[in-house]
Amino acid sequence: MIDPKLYTFLKVAEYESFTMAARSLNLTQPAVSQHMRALESELGVKLTRRTGNTIRLTKEGEKALTAAKSISSVYTQLKNELSETYGMKRELTIGITHTVESSRITEVLARYASENTGARIRLISGTQSTLLQQLSSSEIDLAITDGPVKDDTLLKTVIDTDRLALIVSPGSPLARKTSVSVDDIKKEKMIVRLPGSGTGNMFLASLRAMMINIEDFNIILEIDNIATIKDLIQRGYGVSVMAESACLEELEKHTLTALPIDQMKLQREISGVCRKNFPHMDFLREIISLYRNENLPLS
Repeated sequence: MIDPKLYTFLKVAEYESFTMAARSLNLTQPAVSQHMRALESELGVKLTRRTGNTIRLTKEGEKALTAAKSISSVYTQLKNELSETYGMKRELTIGITHTVESSRITEVLARYASENTGARIRLISGTQSTLLQQLSSSEIDLAITDGPVKDDTLLKTVIDTDRLALIVSPGSPLARKTSVSVDDIKKEKMIVRLPGSGTGNMFLASLRAMMINIEDFNIILEIDNIATIKDLIQRGYGVSVMAESACLEELEKHTLTALPIDQMKLQREISGVCRKNFPHMDFLREIISLYRNENLPLS
């Protein structure tokens, strides 16, 4: 069992408050304070500092938090493995990038969980860089992400390939074209993802290869939510460069139109990324098999 002081520390870091942490743990505030003092005494460093009414972590506290999360995750993983050995629950925390979250992979995960007794999947979303960091610190078990992964400590398994395209409303004059040029896009109002997304980084890299500056485009909105971007495009507020897999339903219903961009190579991989000691490769293989099964009515 993990030292209760670590659980207390994790809650204090989460809520940035001794009072809220105490409430969450069903402890008294003095008990939380005692746990924190004891932990700081054992480690020989100050973990927190008070800023107004908020508890902030010191630099040493930030390092301790990373380690505490890793210890907690490893312990949870051990419990899961032992539970599976005795026919109990399989619980996995999976991180998924926002673009991939809008693809059919989420339905595949839901189908797996519904058809496998005892399976429970916790799905969180974030940018690729954030998810890979969480994966390295054992905060998540598996990441499903788009784009290249440049980390030799992680294992990448390709699930699918996808391409980026210019996504427009069917009512746009561009929708009558079979493809568009970069100059065509420059004339449009663009709605893009916030910096740091795999899709955005891929588009930027392609522009740099063509010696084109992103500032040459008329970007009117930066949004993190894929569904909001698609809704605004359908309403005619602008266009966006997005993954076709993120728009499967809309493309099939003809509420959005995807156009290839001339002279730009925008193919990308969707991959399952895990630590090299990931004990659930059978799960990943089954998810990939379900995803690739053409008979699955996923869309």
